[in-house]
Amino acid sequence: MSDKAGTAVKEVANLGVPWEQAYGYAQAVKVGNIIHVSGQLSHDAAGALVGPAPLDEHGRPKDFSNMALQMQTTYDNARRLLSHFGATFDQVVEETLFVLDVDAAFAVAGEVRRRVYGPTPAVASNLIGVSRLAFREQLIEIAFRVDLSLA
Repeated sequence: MSDKAGTAVKEVANLGVPWEQAYGYAQAVKVGNIIHVSGQLSHDAAGALVGPAPLDEHGRPKDFSNMALQMQTTYDNARRLLSHFGATFDQVVEETLFVLDVDAAFAVAGEVRRRVYGPTPAVASNLIGVSRLAFREQLIEIAFRVDLSLA
């Protein structure tokens, strides 16, 4: 989208979850043919975490068995944002997965990602282990770069 002078403008999309206002950001920003999707996580329409990890006595996840559920729900939320712009996962050119446990994510990522992208995902992907995510029960967050000029 551009203004009357032909200058590219930002178009934003949000999911209506509380932390958009609390933190102050857009879930996705489109400029020209590129959509930048902020880190998505596993939440329902009201913002409640889906498949929260049980925590140990120090408030850290002690069980990573919900990694596949959190990963799939995260992709589902990203799909909602992409559809706002008329985009699909076929137009995703890069994704970055931030995870608390690389082994747990790697164990389920192939199957989950093939359900999202098809049998041979044609997307650049980064899998990065981190020490903490926004919510203590959160195991994964995924950010995307999308090119609308791809058919």
